[in-house]
Amino acid sequence: MPRWKLVALIAFLSYAAHAQWLNFPTPGTPRTADGKPDLTAPMPNALDGKPDLSGVWMHELTSVAEVKRLFGNRFDDSIKVDVPGMEIGTQHKYAFDILLDYKPEEAMLRPAAVELQRQHRRGAGAESAAEVCTGVAGFPLAGLLSEPIKIVQAPRLTLILYEVQNLRRQIYTDGRTLPKEVNLPDYMGYSVGSWDHDTFVVETAGFNDKTTLDAAGHPHGEGLHITERFLRRDFGHLDVEMTFDDPQMYTKPFTIKIPHNLMADADIFEDFCENEKDRAHLGKH
Repeated sequence: MPRWKLVALIAFLSYAAHAQWLNFPTPGTPRTADGKPDLTAPMPNALDGKPDLSGVWMHELTSVAEVKRLFGNRFDDSIKVDVPGMEIGTQHKYAFDILLDYKPEEAMLRPAAVELQRQHRRGAGAESAAEVCTGVAGFPLAGLLSEPIKIVQAPRLTLILYEVQNLRRQIYTDGRTLPKEVNLPDYMGYSVGSWDHDTFVVETAGFNDKTTLDAAGHPHGEGLHITERFLRRDFGHLDVEMTFDDPQMYTKPFTIKIPHNLMADADIFEDFCENEKDRAHLGKH
């Protein structure tokens, strides 16, 4: 098994059995003359006049060819993934390396983070079937893998539902602030949101340190603070910007930008691990 273990993605996912209402058009979706969703139509507004972010969204994909170009000899072409929906090329590039946009000489990891990343790389992967059911993707990795997310916007609370492992986030918009002390650090953190004109700004903190930011094993501490900015440009396009501030592990904050496309007339589905039944689907290497 190479040290660059792209199979690490498998440890966070399980086989999802999909079912859906077929041929059910989402009410309120603008359409072109041929009946297809018009993704360039004007952005919808909520009852309070703010942009409505509700919908099923999928991040832009990174093709196999692009993965090979980005990672060169770190990509092991012998690794095969047989689980539907987990094939290389269905994730976002930041799922592989969240610091991909930064040059090696711009290294911002503190010594403790470097050592933790080494440990994560040695221990990551799909060596045992138990890891498939016990591993938690966490945030932000859950939103960078193969499945879409669903945003449900209500007056005092916005939900983000992840198809990966049925995870969810509650973003409170009722005026509360982030808790100064967290008795129980969370895998997905605690989130509050507010509006900066047409941009939804979300502050998240209160994480535990049991997950990594990506499949490369980049760690984070319990002091991690993430600021997200959601901007819906039109009906079918959502720009998401994330800034990570973790002084315990990194010498400075860093930012990634992730375009999303609306999956009109679609939905997310339940995702349950079948434990030993998933062994046959794991990567062959």
